[in-house]
Parts: sequence; C-alpha cells; structure tokens
Amino acid sequence: MGERFLKSIRLLAECMQGYERLSGEYVRRSGLTHPQFDIIATLGNTSGMSYKELGDKTLITKGTLTGVIERLEQKGLVERQRSDCDKRSFFVRLTKEGERVFCTVFPHVIAESGKAFAAYSDDDFADLEKNLSKLKTVIMAGASGYPSTPDPTKEII
Repeated sequence: MGERFLKSIRLLAECMQGYERLSGEYVRRSGLTHPQFDIIATLGNTSGMSYKELGDKTLITKGTLTGVIERLEQKGLVERQRSDCDKRSFFVRLTKEGERVFCTVFPHVIAESGKAFAAYSDDDFADLEKNLSKLKTVIMAGASGYPSTPDPTKEII
C-alpha cells in the first residue's frame, strides 16, 4: 500500500478547502466569518444549546469557540446565559437579529454554494456519503479513545 492513501487524503482536503473558498465568498458578503456562519447555521431553528453541544455540532475547535461566540455577541447576533445547573457553562441562543440573519443568509449561502453540486444525483450523494462514512470510521478507529464502530445516534453531515 505504501503511501497510496495520501493521494486520497490530499484530494479530500482540496475538496474541503475548495468548498470553503466557494461558500466563504457568500458568507463574507453577509459580513460574517466562516466560524460565525457555522455557529449561526447551527443555532438556527433551535432554542439554543450549550457550548459543548455547539462544539460537537460545528467544525470549530473548543479554543476558538469562545472568541467566535463573543464576537457574535458583540454584533448582537447571539446571547449567552449561564447554566442554572453548572455556573461554569453557558447556554447560547440567537437573538432576534441573529434569527433574522439566519433566515436571510443561510438560505442564500446554501443555494449559491450548492450550485457546485448541481450535477450530482441522489446515487452520487449516496455513494459519496457511504465512502466518507467508511473513511471516517476507519480514521476514528485508528485514533485512541474513539469507538471502532460509528455512533448511530450521530448525524452524518
């Protein structure tokens, strides 16, 4: 096998970087950064969530999450509330302005960046998701502390 897998990993990374550049163009036009958009998109259509939930559902590292949320709070798009159960943790939700931004920006970004996938059929997506899920399982099994089988309760994004 040698280093054959590196070609696949490189292609995967290039696809992700390319998609981030493409969607980032539409996100920046709205005055948000990619991480800010990720938080707003994740909080949209919810009553809010804890930092831990946001960390689990976004692609933002724990160290970056607090700063992103603070900047969104300064923009008036989210509000933080201390947890009643654990005074060290916060609950984050969109403000009315944050909801307005979500309802305006999210559909536009998805529609514009989704055009790149116009030629994909349902079968193409099913094949891609199957292979990516398999790859994720293999990678996670190789990392210490991760289960070797996928967690059926986790949504595949």
